[in-house]
Amino acid sequence: MRLENGNRVVIVGGGPAGSCAALQLLRLASEAALQLEVIVLEARDFSRPGPAGCNKCAGILSSAAVRRLEALDLTVPPDVVQAELDAYILHLGRTELPIYPPDPARRIYSVYRGGGPRLGGSPCPHSFDGWLLDQARERGAIVRRSRVRTIRASVRPIIVTPKEQIEADLVVLATGVNSPTPIDPAWGYKRPQTETMAQDEVPMPSGLTAGVHIYFGHPRGLIFGALIPKGRFASISLLGHGLPHDAVSLFLEEQGLLHSLPNVTTRLCGCTSRVVVSPASGFYADRFVTVGDAAVTRLYKDGIGAAFHTAEVAMRTAIERGVSRAAFEAGYRPTCQRIAVDNWFGQFLFRLWNIPRSTPFLLSAWQRTLQNELAFPVMRQVHTNAMWGIFTGDESYRRILIALSHPAAVLAFLRGMLMRSGAFVKES
Repeated sequence: MRLENGNRVVIVGGGPAGSCAALQLLRLASEAALQLEVIVLEARDFSRPGPAGCNKCAGILSSAAVRRLEALDLTVPPDVVQAELDAYILHLGRTELPIYPPDPARRIYSVYRGGGPRLGGSPCPHSFDGWLLDQARERGAIVRRSRVRTIRASVRPIIVTPKEQIEADLVVLATGVNSPTPIDPAWGYKRPQTETMAQDEVPMPSGLTAGVHIYFGHPRGLIFGALIPKGRFASISLLGHGLPHDAVSLFLEEQGLLHSLPNVTTRLCGCTSRVVVSPASGFYADRFVTVGDAAVTRLYKDGIGAAFHTAEVAMRTAIERGVSRAAFEAGYRPTCQRIAVDNWFGQFLFRLWNIPRSTPFLLSAWQRTLQNELAFPVMRQVHTNAMWGIFTGDESYRRILIALSHPAAVLAFLRGMLMRSGAFVKES
């Protein structure tokens, strides 16, 4: 069950996972001297502002995601980049704790997935998703604005839209988890488990240190909240368990951000989205494969990078091994398993981080540990680099946990506990 000249591949969903799948498939097919018809079906117009054109995401490109684009000879254009992020600032009570990248060459960007905030006015920001889909079109993919009603299981899958039925030699599901999944139950596909995120846009607050600001504690149920600079605006993304319906308003008030907004009544967009916390099941079969967070993604961070990674491995499997269930079992499933296993380490790390954050003595000791690391070479700043990796998605959770478990890292923290308090952080 292998792809042959003239075969048709239909990709359902034109976000980063679908666009990357098309780009990788076209590149790999060209290297294999294989001519394929690649069709991408996407219902959204990514140039539209607000939720109608957006894929409901915080919109941060990790350095790993940027490198994967560069491997496809793609560079994110300046008019798509909203900000280059060179620091994460953790807000712990009245304290600001800045975390800087271990390697300045690692570039992290903020982008808009659609055309910017619904009430943002002109000019609208340029969409990352729209740009990436255009790259797939320019390299040979056929892009159609069409909503898929269902994907029927058959000898050759049948994709049903309001206007036509398309037979495919391979169908790639890249719809994510914030859109309906148009899968016939006969496929046996089961969506991942998710948690709720609340998002909005505000005018860029005044007086804040440059970088992504991370907040904890409030409102009730918050795991963490992020304020992400994006040109004239800032995105607010709140991840939590059972967040209240007015979570963004409570967040702005309880974190003391209202006074820094140009207009305290101005919220420019607003949506709730789902983030994946477990892998899907039944995410591949004969002539069928799922990529992006509809299959599996990295816990809480670097969803775009994980979408690129799963799309690349799935399409390489389709070209080099075939499109049978057995081919995807051998060539694609191990990658998804590694992501899922790494997420277990991530769950542990986030629980571990809650201990010093909620214990003043341990928090002070941990801050002194970071202060001591300032005298070390960058590669020896284990605790600083760990925090950067956790909140940017720039390192695997497993590597971060191994680094923090090293005797030298444990000893450094014990020294911080024994030292007298000495602040190196900025008081708000």
